[in-house]
Amino acid sequence: MADQVKTAFERSIDEGERRLGRSTPALLATGTVGGIDVSIGVLAMLVVMHATGNELLAALAFGIGFVALTLASSELFTENFLVPVTAVVAGKSRMGPLLRLWGGTAAANMVGGWVFMGLAVLGFPELREAAFEFGGHYAALGITAQAFAAGVIGGASITLMTWMERGTDSVPAKLTAALSVGFPLAAARMNHAIVMSLTMFAALHAGAPFGYGDWLGAALWAALANMVGGMGLVTVLRLVQVGRAQMEAERRRAPGAPRGRDDGDGERDDREGLIVVAQ
Repeated sequence: MADQVKTAFERSIDEGERRLGRSTPALLATGTVGGIDVSIGVLAMLVVMHATGNELLAALAFGIGFVALTLASSELFTENFLVPVTAVVAGKSRMGPLLRLWGGTAAANMVGGWVFMGLAVLGFPELREAAFEFGGHYAALGITAQAFAAGVIGGASITLMTWMERGTDSVPAKLTAALSVGFPLAAARMNHAIVMSLTMFAALHAGAPFGYGDWLGAALWAALANMVGGMGLVTVLRLVQVGRAQMEAERRRAPGAPRGRDDGDGERDDREGLIVVAQ
């Protein structure tokens, strides 16, 4: 197994254990600031769209939100389709904490984003038309096959970004991953449960012709599609790439025990972190 794959897998487990073991207040606070961080990207997108009328330039500006998300160590609901799932598969946690993480983070993302987008529309009323443009797109998509397909791609893209970030210590590399996913997500208007909710919130605050019932149906449909794309197209395949032997070694490793290193010359002793060379 390539070193990069092994590193990303092990870091995903460690980070997943940390996320799943947090207190409920810490989980909700992290999710709330995650919603606010991405809202800054949505605000930047609306500002550029209003000033230039160019959707591609607006999509570039949206990447600011993912940069904030990466550097501020906040969290989106859709980022949790890889890291904590890996920890559960490796036997380091259970489904109960995972469901708590998903539900709490999604709710907190929405609350933080709803408040921030309300302030944005109140503070910058000139952005109302741009908010109608972006938010109205997702309202028009509704619960359709097109919306689901766009959501599968959106979920896969965010989960891929998470995997790339786990594979490196380099801050420039992490930012490159964030921007390289943020731009196509906004430019193609992928159906991402949180991002589409934030744009629809902006439009709703601005007096959009659709209502919160339209948002809720579209958001639940997007979330389902994101889960299919994130876990089905990325997480499952990455775990297959990691291999059963590595996952079994993680299941056997006691909590807090160091990981052994296997250079191919012998068996790994997970208790001691040593190589037992066959004589």
